[in-house]
Amino acid sequence: MHLSFATDFVPLLMLDDMSDFRDRAKRYHQAIHDILIKEWDPIGVGDVPEAQDEYDSYVPGVYKHLIHRSPERDLFEYLWQIETEHMGLHGNRGHTEKITRRLMSLIGELEGGNI
Repeated sequence: MHLSFATDFVPLLMLDDMSDFRDRAKRYHQAIHDILIKEWDPIGVGDVPEAQDEYDSYVPGVYKHLIHRSPERDLFEYLWQIETEHMGLHGNRGHTEKITRRLMSLIGELEGGNI
């Protein structure tokens, strides 16, 4: 007898939940990516077609902050550290605060107000 984990052990409702989770994560990741490359863009590569993945390594960290409902200050510190320490830039505190607020607004936009 051959058993398949996906069909024999995982209730269909759970599979639907997993699919919903993946879809939700994809929506968040795409929205975060778009904000980082089009609005944050601390090194100015947003218009360079070859550099559209420049900030993709930061998407999971931002996503984690949003999904865990971290305080806005924590997300700001994450971005600020990337700008000033990792990238070695002087940073633009006001702009980074604006981007932090924009990223935080994704929760309401993508969750449809169901926070």
